[in-house]
Amino acid sequence: MAPHELAEPPPYAQRILDVVESIPRGRVMAYGDIAEYVGEGGPRQVGKVMSTWGGAVPWHRVVHADGSPAPCHDGEALRLLRGDGTPMRGERVDMKRARWNGRRS
Repeated sequence: MAPHELAEPPPYAQRILDVVESIPRGRVMAYGDIAEYVGEGGPRQVGKVMSTWGGAVPWHRVVHADGSPAPCHDGEALRLLRGDGTPMRGERVDMKRARWNGRRS
């Protein structure tokens, strides 16, 4: 096990993970959207949290601002996004239709 798997995420990381956990099926948030929502950090910090602790949350629902999914995982993110029914434009998420603002409607 990696050291981060043994430790609890710090409070900032837990706030990020809580937001990601709440993103509904078929919707996404960009890394920067999440940082803005929690009011701290930026896209890179959110990316670091996701790469360290994001395996237990729907990580595939966090994408780049241009709609491109995480480039790792051999296309797994695209498969999961499509399985969620996320609006797509080719290999990218249709951000106009799929971006979630963090509020339950």
